[in-house]
Formats: sequence, structure tokens, C-alpha cells
Amino acid sequence: MKLYHSSNAAINCPDIVHSRDYLDFGKGFYLTTLYDQAVKYAQRFIRRQQNAWLNTYEFNFNPHEWKVRKFDSYDKEWLDFISKCRVGEDDTDYDIVIGGIANDKVIQTLDRYFEGELTSEQALGLLRYEKPNNQFCIRSQKLLDECLIYIESQQL
Repeated sequence: MKLYHSSNAAINCPDIVHSRDYLDFGKGFYLTTLYDQAVKYAQRFIRRQQNAWLNTYEFNFNPHEWKVRKFDSYDKEWLDFISKCRVGEDDTDYDIVIGGIANDKVIQTLDRYFEGELTSEQALGLLRYEKPNNQFCIRSQKLLDECLIYIESQQL
């Protein structure tokens, strides 16, 4: 399958080391299958007057050979997992996490939840109307090295 990663640089050899901490699914290399989502995300670099690159990869992996966590919806398990990852309390050892991205609408609800303005039930009630986009967070350098093949980088 083809995956995309937006960045301020061309990345032909991705690694986990340069990833930021405290993101949705923890420290890892984030990608999506959705071309338009990746291009839209790249616009944040342009707004900051930085270069914007769309990096394209081929991803071939057997999910039965790796520790995979997949979220199919914005549910309590997804909310609890993101909450732990965002404060650095994730103690799982998944090689890859797949699920909904916290886009602009979702992030507003999450911020209200993290600030204590909404209960988890209220936040999930608002999120049930949102259709999840997708993100893949590869958290294992071994999985990156063995399963992600660089295709090209395009400056936007």
C-alpha cells in the first residue's frame, strides 16, 4: 500500500530518533494512506514559511508478524490511549498503531477534554459524529527498516 508523510524536508531514510514525543500515538514515524490529508497537513509548513515536502513510500507488512494496535473509531479505548500518549504515560510496546487522526475538529474536542471542560462521555458524544481519517504511527525502527520502502519526495 502507498503511504504519505508530510514534512519540512525530504525523508528518504525515516527513523524513530527524530520523532517528537507526546503525539497522538506516541513517538513514531507518522503516515497516512490519504494523499489529500497529507497535502493539507503539509500546508502548516508553508504557513510557517518553511519548505513543505510530500514523501511517498510503499508499505508492505504482515500484521501477524508485528505488535499492532488498530482503532476503528473514536471510542473510549482510542481516547484513553491518546490521553496516555500525549502526557508520556504510554507503557505499550506496539510496533505500529493505526487509527483516526486528531484533525482540527477532533483536536478542539480533545483540548476541551484534557482541560477538564468535558467528561470522557461528553467528548465521545461529540466525536461520534466525526468520520475518522487515518494515520499510521510506526513506532519500531525494525518495522520501518523492513517494511517501508522510499519511493519519492515532492516539494510542494
